[in-house]
Amino acid sequence: MPITSPICVRPVGQEEFAHIDYVVMRHAFDSQNELGRLLAPEHDAQLLNYLCLQGAHHGKLINFRPTHVESRFLNSSLTAQARRAVAVDSQRWRGTDPASEVLRATLLDLLEDWGGFLELRLYMEALTYFLGGEEEVARMVELRRDSVPLGNQRFHLVSEDTAFRLTALTEGAGHYERQLDSLLRHSPLRTLHWINLAGHRVQFVTLKK
Repeated sequence: MPITSPICVRPVGQEEFAHIDYVVMRHAFDSQNELGRLLAPEHDAQLLNYLCLQGAHHGKLINFRPTHVESRFLNSSLTAQARRAVAVDSQRWRGTDPASEVLRATLLDLLEDWGGFLELRLYMEALTYFLGGEEEVARMVELRRDSVPLGNQRFHLVSEDTAFRLTALTEGAGHYERQLDSLLRHSPLRTLHWINLAGHRVQFVTLKK
């Protein structure tokens, strides 16, 4: 699922970027003076996604919501080659059914196309799309302790008894795995695939009852 842009964005150096920034900010101030206060603030993660996908290294967030225009710089030193240098750890993967293998293969294809270090939501949306869409994949599942209902929990499923969870943890993975194991034990599911995108390392873990 390659992400393409109809606009060719040429990477620029710091000096040229500073010149462009001066011109852009002049237009930003003029726009607010003429149009007033607009636009919700952009998120850092979204701009970093754009920088990574375009192979650019310098960006700037402009917020029109305050009385005076606010802005700040964001920089990324990651190259496309560096973001694709991902080590895959599948030692604890037990996805032997076709649907689970599609899940794993799809994520590896996304990492090959996009690289790592993008916002987790992008990978999750793409996986959901390729597995059949939100209506097909996302389900509310009842949790129980013995025979006592505990409420419902939203899962993303690859089959009727197998769910998957995507995270981007760089620490605390052991504690999180124990939480997932408890969640699985109180659900009617038999298997939970956990995929952790931790920078240059991607770990595939299968938890079973």
